[in-house]
Amino acid sequence: MTADTITAADIRINARWLIPIEPAGMVLEHQAVIIQGARIAAVLPVAQADCEFRTRETIDLPHHVVMPGLINMHGHAAMSLFRGMADDLPLMTWLNDHIWPAEGRFVSEQFIADGTQLAMAEMLRTGTTTFSDMYFFPEIVAQMAHDAGMRAQVCFPLLDFPTIWGTGPDEYLSKGKALIDTWKGDDYIMPAIGPHAPYTVSDSPLAEAVALSERTGARMQIHLHETEFEITEAIEKQEKRPIERLAELDALGERTQCVHMTQVSDSDIALLADTGAHVIHCPESNLKLASGLCPVQKLKKSGVNLAIGTDGAASNNDLDLFGESRTAAMIAKVAANDAAALSAHETLQMATLNGAKALGREHELGSLVAGKLADIIAVDLSDPFIQPVYDPASHLVYSNHGRAVTHSWINGIPQVQDGKLTRIDVPDLMLRVKSWAEKIRQQQAG
Repeated sequence: MTADTITAADIRINARWLIPIEPAGMVLEHQAVIIQGARIAAVLPVAQADCEFRTRETIDLPHHVVMPGLINMHGHAAMSLFRGMADDLPLMTWLNDHIWPAEGRFVSEQFIADGTQLAMAEMLRTGTTTFSDMYFFPEIVAQMAHDAGMRAQVCFPLLDFPTIWGTGPDEYLSKGKALIDTWKGDDYIMPAIGPHAPYTVSDSPLAEAVALSERTGARMQIHLHETEFEITEAIEKQEKRPIERLAELDALGERTQCVHMTQVSDSDIALLADTGAHVIHCPESNLKLASGLCPVQKLKKSGVNLAIGTDGAASNNDLDLFGESRTAAMIAKVAANDAAALSAHETLQMATLNGAKALGREHELGSLVAGKLADIIAVDLSDPFIQPVYDPASHLVYSNHGRAVTHSWINGIPQVQDGKLTRIDVPDLMLRVKSWAEKIRQQQAG
């Protein structure tokens, strides 16, 4: 090997274990990931990397598993400021009596900025590199994520009634079009359409949302079949299941992300499979609100793409996607009465590559493959509570929690180094969070 055959690159990560996600089901040992600019230049054995690459920085991780960054496909980031505010309640009571009134009192541009930054700090620290958000003031969320260098699908809200962000569907759609125009084609921000749910959005705005998606290519995310009550009410009022109504409006397709889907019939599964719509599974929120269990095994066997989301911290109460993945794997087994219903490797794929597929970006995200964007995390498996290590994939799903994440890169830029966030000023953020907590606590006491 001569000097002129050695390739220069930016960063080399030497990993004890590597889970590339593609090919599926593999754990590789003593691998190097080479980063050049924003992309992965190579994934190869350490000994081979010694001969072929010289990098300006080398990071040795002798006790770590390196894998793609996690993709949290559903949440309401700023609701992290409502964490633990109204627990142990069914969905509609939680929404009508607590969350919606609190939003009316407190949600503002500054609330969104501070709550989103709090959520991003938690997500970055626990291994998430891309998140999807559906909440008010999406233009603030987009700017906050972009400034932090975090990848985000930002869905503008669409509802029939007025909120703090607008007077009704016409204004939401107008502002949403501006959001899409502003961020379309951005490296970090993926603007999207967020009709809240079938019971809060009527046919005309839904049809306009579909038309906007078709014109712009923007994805559409909607809460769907979240509770038994939602299904019963729809059948009583419209004589059809919500998903059937969406299909009639051409609102189901490859750009559609259906969140929750706990109440699922065989005909629902057939519609999802036939249209190519994606399901975003939020197991912990569904458990906490007693909404039901998503039939993961049935959906998987039918070829439906399943990704994972945490939902908001007000109904979870954390944004740790490793913890969410563990819950997803566990309840899939119970729902199917089959211990093999969802393996550790399949669960990790749901949290990475399947999320990328739902975003339409599987060619760039979700696996450690040369040419893809360098969104990478490293997880320390040296702690006593996860010893001995026979199978790193098993530990990541069944034994690990997100606080074992020590390093993170997005677009090849460090976001977490030795467990510390590099681009968020945590002490300053905590002062702002404390101020919000005092305001909310005073209101509750009053």
